[in-house]
Amino acid sequence: MVKFIPNEDGFYGEFGGAFIPEILKENIQELKDSYSDIIDSKDFKEEYLNLLQDYCGRPTPLYYAERLSEKYNTNVFLKREDLNHTGAHKINNTIGQILLARKLGKKRIIAETGAGQHGVATATVCARFGMECTVHMGAKDIERQAPNVGRMKLLGANVIAAISGSQTLKDACNEAINDWVNSSDDTFYILGSVVGPHPYPDMVAKFQSIISYEIAEQFKEKTGKDSPDNIIACIGGGSNATGAFYHFINDNSVNLYGAEAAGMGIDTDKHAASLSKGEIGILHASRSYILMDKEGNVKDSYSISSGLDYPGIGPLIAHLYKSKRINCVAVTDNQALKAADNLMKTEGIIPAVESSHALAVLDEIKFDKNETVVVNVSGRGDKDLETYLNRLN
Repeated sequence: MVKFIPNEDGFYGEFGGAFIPEILKENIQELKDSYSDIIDSKDFKEEYLNLLQDYCGRPTPLYYAERLSEKYNTNVFLKREDLNHTGAHKINNTIGQILLARKLGKKRIIAETGAGQHGVATATVCARFGMECTVHMGAKDIERQAPNVGRMKLLGANVIAAISGSQTLKDACNEAINDWVNSSDDTFYILGSVVGPHPYPDMVAKFQSIISYEIAEQFKEKTGKDSPDNIIACIGGGSNATGAFYHFINDNSVNLYGAEAAGMGIDTDKHAASLSKGEIGILHASRSYILMDKEGNVKDSYSISSGLDYPGIGPLIAHLYKSKRINCVAVTDNQALKAADNLMKTEGIIPAVESSHALAVLDEIKFDKNETVVVNVSGRGDKDLETYLNRLN
């Protein structure tokens, strides 16, 4: 069995931890001491699950993709996280964290975002609960994800451009942490993925585990079987993949596939393939696989997908990969675009570019005609229309 609950220091095997500045230790300790008791309480669970149902629209469908199944000569199901309120799985986590922030008496919320989906989800829950919201976003991502920037601003968020480094998700994380350091007393950091210092990876994993919980129930209802043969999800930081895999981690009858961003190819410098090409190091207060140069400096990552353009990976995903529990498939920009076009034309669904990386695994792995494959469609492609129109026409 693979251990997927961290130890008291926040480690999954050799990955994880909380390598934080002294000024944040009190905040992190407050979270460590309280988060489990709060989120496991009956009142919290009831409010959280009610909001997921009545506000977000859960459960999201598990859809049998008939034409896609015919094309690949296997049985393809799509977990429709794109049908969530705000258009992605991110809302599962932001609702949980803002409820926790309220329990801790925090008044101001900060977040980082890459593709903008986490930023929108954070701005959404802040508007819902009447809390001040600041979202840090890479300057390049602000340009390529303009629709989501507009949505955040309409929801009342203050969007601040990260202009250092590669001006992408890594730098947005840096700026959010700096913000937290300078305003830690009244501020809660809603971190968007299963990265960062403990207890964030465990906390986000638990909030996103609703995905695999629903997959298990829905799959049995539709097929009479306890579990699918295969589950595929894209991995940037790893939140949607962790959510899709969580309840199946110790069910070895289920093959788990993580699709990471190979960009222009993993043999180039233009990729975000942290598992395929990374080394063990520390990034954003956690020990994991990271893209580094020979001197040990974090390298700039690249992907057509802002949400996967991150030079690291969450510690649980790193642990599952080293334990050989998940299979990693590196997917290039062009492969992802082809997969997106295929889904649009066969099923009438426009996926996020992030989700298209997961869909591309269907072209890379040959599944038997009797097998069942669940692909987690982590988000919808409204934000990526310009990319698709420019690259697919």
